[in-house]
Amino acid sequence: MSNLAESYTLMAAGNNALRRGDSTAARDHFGQAVAANPSDVEAWLGLAIAFKDLKDRDRALAAIDRALALSPRSFRALIVRADLYAEEGDGRSASSFYAAALRCAPPTAQLSPHQLSEVRRAQQMCDHYTREYESYFQEKLAAKGFDPSHSSKRFARSLDLMMGRKKIYQQQPSQYYFPELPQIQFYEREMFPWLAEIERATDDITAELEAVLKGPNAFRPYVEQDPSRPSREDTSMTNNPDWTAFFLWKGGKIVAEHAARCPKTMRALEKVPSCNIPNRSPSILFSQLRAGARIPPHAGFINARLICHLPLIVPDGCGFRVGNETRTWEKGKALVFDDTMEHEAWNGSRETRVILLFEIWRPELSAEERTLVSTLIHATDTYRGKREEWTA
Repeated sequence: MSNLAESYTLMAAGNNALRRGDSTAARDHFGQAVAANPSDVEAWLGLAIAFKDLKDRDRALAAIDRALALSPRSFRALIVRADLYAEEGDGRSASSFYAAALRCAPPTAQLSPHQLSEVRRAQQMCDHYTREYESYFQEKLAAKGFDPSHSSKRFARSLDLMMGRKKIYQQQPSQYYFPELPQIQFYEREMFPWLAEIERATDDITAELEAVLKGPNAFRPYVEQDPSRPSREDTSMTNNPDWTAFFLWKGGKIVAEHAARCPKTMRALEKVPSCNIPNRSPSILFSQLRAGARIPPHAGFINARLICHLPLIVPDGCGFRVGNETRTWEKGKALVFDDTMEHEAWNGSRETRVILLFEIWRPELSAEERTLVSTLIHATDTYRGKREEWTA
């Protein structure tokens, strides 16, 4: 009998022994299998399991390490290694190996019932260690006075990231990146005292919006296809009638006919530190999202500006995510955010949602930097001869 055939026979015998709970016989069969074929990962794995069941930890570790040396991404071997650490009370190492096993597991559809059970067990163990880990840190932090309700919000967010409750998002502008700016998703409103005056005008602005909505349909798709540029239909945003806009300013130019219909809105925005770039900014608009519609995840064009939302008509079921933070719009309460962070919005209601949207310079930029950015962007437009749209 060839070594491979002998190994196959011994493997079958070892697995049968494990199934009937005869760990001693399994150890003997798998031991002979690895002697016949030292490169057989499954044989070393079976031998490790047999030693583990026999409480022979040292030999179990040696066998599973051989299996992992031969196949570092074997999710079953990683689980056995994690189990050995768990049995000796090393939760940190066990958690690391359970997590690695989950990363290496085949797609669910390819798993046998036993393998699927093991993957679920590994996830349960990861969740257990995460809760244990978090409880330990909470105890230590509480002793120093940490309370999520009033302690540093930045630190609380760092804890969410460390514990894996949230994902890290970075600025990803598609056209222009200004370096060394803080990675802030939603800005605290205290940085923009002029917002209060705009919020006080919410009822007047809403009244003008409602008059616009009752008149001839002047809303157009927020992102319209430029025939001289490739289609961006993969974003599901171009020419989408579910996401439309009524522009008061567009591409740095006032839309006189529209602005004349909303004089109180225009007055309320007079003190806004608008981002001014020739033929680009500011843009000021009513943004309408139809019932049941969703704006897919996307990122903006330039991180030298921020976007402001003043919610005007916001039915229940609407939501807005920027990076790893989700908020709900509240009528008359403005939001300021970095649109070069991945963001998305949805309207899960049966009514239309409308907000007032406008752009501002990032407060971290000096007057000189704002002038230089504006000059640079305008220069790229005049050099190219035709500018790229910034409407998404």
